[in-house]
Amino acid sequence: MFRNYLLTAWKVFMRRKLFTAINLLCIVLTLVVLMVFASLLETAFRPSGVEGKSDRFLQVYMVHMESPNGAGRMNTPPGFKLIDKYLKPMPGVERVAAVTLPTSVSVYQDRNVSELKMRRADADYWKVLDFRLLAGRLPTAQDDAAGRMIAVLNATSARRLFPGAPKAALGQRIDVGGQVFEVVGVVEDAMHLNAYADIWAPISTFPTSDYRNQLTGMFSALVLAERAADLPRIREQVARIARGVVHDDPKQWPKIRFWADSKLDLFSRILTFNEDQPDSGAGKVLAGIAVAMLVFMLLPALNLVNLNTGRIMERRSEIGVRKAFGATSSQLAVQLVIENVLLCLAGGLIALAATAGVLAWLESADLIPYLQVDLNLAVFGWGMLIATVFGLLSGVLPAWKMSRLDPVHALKGAI
Repeated sequence: MFRNYLLTAWKVFMRRKLFTAINLLCIVLTLVVLMVFASLLETAFRPSGVEGKSDRFLQVYMVHMESPNGAGRMNTPPGFKLIDKYLKPMPGVERVAAVTLPTSVSVYQDRNVSELKMRRADADYWKVLDFRLLAGRLPTAQDDAAGRMIAVLNATSARRLFPGAPKAALGQRIDVGGQVFEVVGVVEDAMHLNAYADIWAPISTFPTSDYRNQLTGMFSALVLAERAADLPRIREQVARIARGVVHDDPKQWPKIRFWADSKLDLFSRILTFNEDQPDSGAGKVLAGIAVAMLVFMLLPALNLVNLNTGRIMERRSEIGVRKAFGATSSQLAVQLVIENVLLCLAGGLIALAATAGVLAWLESADLIPYLQVDLNLAVFGWGMLIATVFGLLSGVLPAWKMSRLDPVHALKGAI
């Protein structure tokens, strides 16, 4: 029976090739947009590689402060003092890393000037994130304690400054805003939130030690749990710590709050303006994304319903003959739905190949610096599921309508 369904579907598709091509184009365009979007979301919120431990680390990225009676509010990144005094002594965590947000710096080399993004990080930073080391070594706690003027470059910056293999950069000296650093390591490019930079140096290489006394500043903290199951406890622990933080000017800022967030929580908190609430709003953001994707999928599906209705109407004589010979409405409906699902699955396979091409173009076009995104099995599975749902949505209604035609009316060409 199923073999007959497939043979019939093939003959129907080949009978009206232009119509089939139009249907496929509509399906492919819709699925390419959805799968590119899903791939970018997965890269952002479920990263592998350098942020492969993201399933068990949280970040403190923003401090919310309020003046008396809520008259004034301020959101600012934490400073080194807050991380060193309040977060690093936390019990029950594997480690807490401190790293600055990326800032623009001028790198002087001979007569050339390069504008790069720089971070300063402690030794724990290199143990929370899994950078792929291409040459040399990574900074250690001893480097930070001794204030050694060393730097790590990413692969692109190393090639720009010192053409050749990554090893060519090792031992070279670079002038960063008047400070001279020796390059001791080269790592693979990374574009993730906590890893994006061109050059890294130890925190102790700041020109002054003022950062040590600043409760707020340009830092973020990465809290690595021993197990993913520990994250809820750590969230509560960080919230309690925040309530006990005393500002240097407690009269002006008596209330301080900050939260340990996942990347999705952090994005949702900023998007929904929930900086002062324990709930990041991630549930609402995910629901909004799901609804937006569903609506985007429904619009072409409704268009396909009309196209499929027209295509099936041309087959009313065939439907009348089959019903006259004993075919039931359910058998005809199944046949028509299978045809539509097969068409959508074919479109899904084409869309997967097209998506891979679009993602490769996005990587090479450098629209997003150091973007690396792959089509993995999860995205492939979602793509095929979307294609199947697409086929059902756009095929059930016309199939049900046409399968209920009266045989006599169908043979006469009536509806």
